[in-house]
Amino acid sequence: MGLDLDFTASQTPLDEDEKEGLLITTITTHGELDEFEQLGVEKAIEWTMKRKVGLQQILTEDFVRELHKRMFGDIWKWAGQFRTSNKNLGVDKNQIRTEVKKLLDDCQYWIDHKVFAGDEIAVRFSHRIVTIHPFSNGNGRHSRLIADILVSHGFGRTHFSWGSINLTAHGAARSAYLKALREAGENDYQSLIVFARQ
Repeated sequence: MGLDLDFTASQTPLDEDEKEGLLITTITTHGELDEFEQLGVEKAIEWTMKRKVGLQQILTEDFVRELHKRMFGDIWKWAGQFRTSNKNLGVDKNQIRTEVKKLLDDCQYWIDHKVFAGDEIAVRFSHRIVTIHPFSNGNGRHSRLIADILVSHGFGRTHFSWGSINLTAHGAARSAYLKALREAGENDYQSLIVFARQ
């Protein structure tokens, strides 16, 4: 039995080659995939809690990729690798590395010059990396976890709650999150910052 995934307009569909990268062959539905991916996210959270990492380590391409691999490496063969196909969201596949580097440099500048408060820096980073969409799958969860790491390990604040709900499930919290992301796309980050702390 093959992998049968239904994607909504706010999710990034996988192409057939990416689906072939599934390491757990018993997964056949999107719900089952979500469960395994959530376990991977929880393992990655444990990994980050055991590590002492500072801003200099976090703000590297290696860390961005390693975090994704820690989150999804048990599920996807291509975890931690930048996508090689274009999607309905994100920059062109050939611009990913350049755009991630620009984001890392911009974030370092925001920190060095105290352009924004810590929460806003982390939320801006999260929003921008999700708009780059560097990976084939898991970009939203990755962007939220890296923001949590930035705000907690980098700025010594408590991690975000992100509405205190699993945002992969459809419902009011996901709708509010997507609305806040759209506002951030218009350079209004207030709703996203508030949502992150709810």
